[in-house]
Amino acid sequence: MHFDQRTQQALREAGLEREAIVAASDRVAELVAADADDLVGFFEAHGTVYSDMDLAHSREEFPEHAVEYCDLFTHGADIRGYLRFDSWGVPVEGGRVLDEGLVELSLGPTVDARVKFAASRDAL
Repeated sequence: MHFDQRTQQALREAGLEREAIVAASDRVAELVAADADDLVGFFEAHGTVYSDMDLAHSREEFPEHAVEYCDLFTHGADIRGYLRFDSWGVPVEGGRVLDEGLVELSLGPTVDARVKFAASRDAL
């Protein structure tokens, strides 16, 4: 079950039966899986993306990134995986679709920040 023990207890105290808590947990997992699919689809649809990432070697306000692949998996409410560009990559530790053509990922070590990616610089 997705919910930790404290959350499960609070939901029971609020009047939810175990079956309702399990159904809600399953629904959270479904929504997270759909988000992960949408995020992967975004990067698969665009060979090049732009970000608001602060890169020391870039003069652009919104640097360009050539996408090699985005590989994500889910566990409960967590999205994890790896985003690979042409010459470097970074672990993904969460993400969400903000708008059509705009997503946000929580990137892990080496970046350690929430970064927006868009199909065009104008979208940022």
